Amino acid sequence: MSHMCYFLVMGQELYHVIYRGVDGRRIFMDDQDRARFVHDLYEFNDMAPAQEFSRAAHRVQAVGTQDRFASHVGHSMSHMGRGRKRIVDLHGWKLMHNHAHLLFAERVDHGLSLFLKKMRGYGRYFNERHKRRGVLFDKTKKIRIERHEQFLYILHYVHLNGLDDLPGAQGWRERSKGAIKNVDAAIAHLKADKWSSFRDYCAIRNFPSILTTGLFAGGNDYEAILRKYLFDRTGNEFFEHPFSLELE
Repeated sequence: MSHMCYFLVMGQELYHVIYRGVDGRRIFMDDQDRARFVHDLYEFNDMAPAQEFSRAAHRVQAVGTQDRFASHVGHSMSHMGRGRKRIVDLHGWKLMHNHAHLLFAERVDHGLSLFLKKMRGYGRYFNERHKRRGVLFDKTKKIRIERHEQFLYILHYVHLNGLDDLPGAQGWRERSKGAIKNVDAAIAHLKADKWSSFRDYCAIRNFPSILTTGLFAGGNDYEAILRKYLFDRTGNEFFEHPFSLELE
């Protein structure tokens, strides 16, 4: 049975969600913003209303932010003393400068819509911190993964966005084999990226509290799978645009 068929049998659907800054603006100015967004991915993934976490967390400086802020992820004040009821599973993610890629599946009815509404809290934080007004995010795209070949490609697509800032690797979207000249350097670059689920898929502890890896990992060596993919790709149907349906 294919992975995608199994996923549908389990009564869930996989969505690729893309947050983009309005008018192409940056939605992360520094690592403090990125750390806050990651924390919100945990904080808001609960049926209960989210509470503000400590002001100390807001004042984390950019230097060393991820290591110091990571201690808050999974230990939110609003979850102390009770269990959580997650509304979505996050299967993959990557933060860019002016947008973010996330792979979600709902755990409850209308869970994704509820979660996206709660994530507006990041926009309020961003505006307060950077002394701006107005909407931060453009219209959020929710793209349902429908075909088996889409499923096989989508996690790679999310992670490979991290190569956009690696010289000599920006051609990773191209169909031609060899668009990435140095696969070892590409893998090393992805593993050094804190703001992605790639490290956790490679058993490098990063932000495991926000991530569900079982759907894609299946106990396999994901780094080896992606490395082989980069070496072997030949421009076949797996390199068609992976999205077929955009939902409002």
